[in-house]
Amino acid sequence: MTWPTEVELLCDLVRVPSVSGEEEAVARLVEGTARAWGLPVVRDAAGVSVRIAGQATGPTLALVSHLDVVPAGSGWTRDPFTPVIEGNHLYGRGSGDAKASVAAMLTAAHDVARAGGPLRGDLLVLFGLGEETRHTSMPDLVARAGPIDAAIIGEPTDLDLAIAQRGLMMVDLLAHGDQRHAGRGTDDGPFTNALTALARDLVRLDSLFTDQPHPILGNPTVTPTMVTAGISRNVTPPSARAVLDVRSTPMWSHTDLAGGLVAALASEVIVTSDRLVPCETPPGSRLLAACASLRPDARRYGSPTCSDWVFLRHVDALKCGPGTSRRSHTPDECVDLAQVSAARRFYADLAGEYLA
Repeated sequence: MTWPTEVELLCDLVRVPSVSGEEEAVARLVEGTARAWGLPVVRDAAGVSVRIAGQATGPTLALVSHLDVVPAGSGWTRDPFTPVIEGNHLYGRGSGDAKASVAAMLTAAHDVARAGGPLRGDLLVLFGLGEETRHTSMPDLVARAGPIDAAIIGEPTDLDLAIAQRGLMMVDLLAHGDQRHAGRGTDDGPFTNALTALARDLVRLDSLFTDQPHPILGNPTVTPTMVTAGISRNVTPPSARAVLDVRSTPMWSHTDLAGGLVAALASEVIVTSDRLVPCETPPGSRLLAACASLRPDARRYGSPTCSDWVFLRHVDALKCGPGTSRRSHTPDECVDLAQVSAARRFYADLAGEYLA
């Protein structure tokens, strides 16, 4: 039998649009491919999982990625769901984020199975849904998988080793003021312009959280992304609201970050989301040692973007996959095909190394 290569599988995956919430067709494709290869596969509401049992008992190594993509958006010079190979690159939505990891991981699992399986322990492959939204299925997929000892999160890292990852906390700042005629603001005595009060708080943000830098990720960042205020051009606003994107590090809990905002700012601080906590590879990581032995020239760095790693932060884990993060979510998203093939070899070799 002729088996599809990782590049052929990646083309098939890109050809099936799988915007978050619409992943059923691509999940069926992955299930059918695994089943045709004789791999033990399960597809359910949480995604697709494959488990290759070892020849003896031992640890479980998980290869983890996601099947959904963001909407195509505008600005493309190619059909986003028609895979096109030009030179060394494959273009299409999700080609790098993260279907390249999916293709490499599934073909690597096939390679391990054809070689007789791991010497000990299990190789587990988990492909979740909805990762690009707040409704990711990965917590359910991980819970159903049972104990996991180590995990590689397949996201575009240029096959470098992301050994720390920022968390994400979303915060609303709400400033309160007095509604008056803009031309007569001070006629009735002192008053507060909510927009001015909010602006004073916004300029304070850059000076916060600088006293406990993380050795890899540095300081937390607090970035205003949206501001709303006003009811009319000639009326002082009774309230003003800003949305803050807070990228955290393991040096700061989200509780501490929220408390620091409350202490430093006059505006009301409303935490709207704090579930995506920061992650880092544990000291003395056996997984990192195995990865470094296979990819000794790989850069070790801290990732500014979130991923499903947050749901595996309790295990020995890191993030590594083909593709460039800067191309994620952009028009004409693409991936270097040499990286996809290298990822297939790396994932299979890592299973042999870690599960030896």
